[in-house]
Amino acid sequence: MTLPIVYVVADTLPEAWEKAVVETWHIGASVRTQYDKPGDPPSKDAIAIIVVKEPFKEPRIHRALPCGLAELEVYRQEVIYGIHDHWIDPESGKWNYTYHERLTAYTVPGLDKPIDQLSYIVDALCKAPYTRRAQAITWKPWADTCVEHPPCLQRIWMRVIGDELVMNAHMRSNDAFKAAFMNMYAFTELQKLVSERLSEHLGREIRVGQYTHIADSFHIYGAYFDEFQRFLETLQKRTFEQRTYRTEEVLPILEEAREAIKRSLEEERLSGRKGSLQ
Repeated sequence: MTLPIVYVVADTLPEAWEKAVVETWHIGASVRTQYDKPGDPPSKDAIAIIVVKEPFKEPRIHRALPCGLAELEVYRQEVIYGIHDHWIDPESGKWNYTYHERLTAYTVPGLDKPIDQLSYIVDALCKAPYTRRAQAITWKPWADTCVEHPPCLQRIWMRVIGDELVMNAHMRSNDAFKAAFMNMYAFTELQKLVSERLSEHLGREIRVGQYTHIADSFHIYGAYFDEFQRFLETLQKRTFEQRTYRTEEVLPILEEAREAIKRSLEEERLSGRKGSLQ
C-alpha cells in the first residue's frame, strides 16, 4: 500500500481529530510536498476517513489549537457568515476565495447570477429529505488550477436520516496538525446551521447527526515534527479532559471574541483596511 488509510470513529470532535492525527503519525507514508523548505523531512501522509458520531457532544474543542480561541471564532464566522468575503480580490493580491463565498455565491463564467449552493441543499432536503443530491462544490477548474493555494475543501454532502442531518466533507488536502481540527469545527457549525434551517422549514426538529471528514491527503508537515513530538508528550502527561475544552468553560472568551470581531469589521468598513481583534 503506497498511501495508508486512517479510519477513525469517535463520539466527539476532539477525540476523533486526536486519534486521526496520532494514527497518521504512526502509519503515514513519507511524502515530499510542494511547500517543503531545504532540510525539512518528508511529511507523514495518509488518506483519512474520520467519523464523528455526535459532533456537538462535549467536550467540543481540543486545546492543541494552532491559534487562540478568538481566532477559532473568527474562522467559524468566516465559514458560516462570510465575515471576510470582502477580502476576496485576487487582482489586488488579496484572497482568491472563501469557503463561504464558494458555497453561497458560486460564480460561473457566462452566468449572470451567482449560485447559492447552501440554499439549494436546504431546498433539496425540504423536498426530499432522503435525496442523494444535496451537495455543494468549491472547485473551479477554470480558475483554481492557476493559483498557488486552491481550495482544500472540495465538496460537502448532506442527507436527512430519520430526524438527523448527516454531513460528509471531502478535502483534497488537509494539514492534519495545523488546520484539520479548525476545519472540522467550522464545518460541523455549518451542519448545525443547515439543521436549524431544515427544522424551521419542515416544522420538526432536525438534529445534527453523524459528521464524516474525508481527506485524500491528511498530512503532518515535516517542518512541524518537533512541535508534534511535544504534542505527543502531552498525550502521556494529561488526561483527555485536560487536553480539551467544554464550550461552557470558554464561553466568556468566545463572547469577548465576538465583540472584538464586530469592532474589527466596523473598523474595516470605515477604514478600508484589515481590522484588528485588539
